[in-house]
Amino acid sequence: MADKKKILVVDDEADVLTYLTTLFEDNGYETVSAVDGVEGFNVAKKEMPDLISLDITMPNQSGVRTYRQYKEDADLKDVPVIVVTAAGDPMRRFLKKLHMFPEPEGFINKPIDEEALIKMVAELIGQ
Repeated sequence: MADKKKILVVDDEADVLTYLTTLFEDNGYETVSAVDGVEGFNVAKKEMPDLISLDITMPNQSGVRTYRQYKEDADLKDVPVIVVTAAGDPMRRFLKKLHMFPEPEGFINKPIDEEALIKMVAELIGQ
């Protein structure tokens, strides 16, 4: 049997972190998690996930800065990132305007549409 695809979930809200890791695991993915951007970058470097679910509004280091780190890193730049945020469409427009960085591969607003999120993940990394 093929190894499960690994998703890194980065979110500072414990209930959202639990919700997303459970959702992904229930749909056949392996998960690792982090509670802020600094930890999220370190975990990504160590675990080399197939996909990253990234919150934008977090303490210690914003998701925007963390996203830039992922896309600047030679090992992580090709890992798809789905931004999961309550900041909504204004944040999506802001991320599209980042110069020298590709737009995130996916964007999901909170509250999360489970079906849309799982479909997006499957399209990006399969399972």
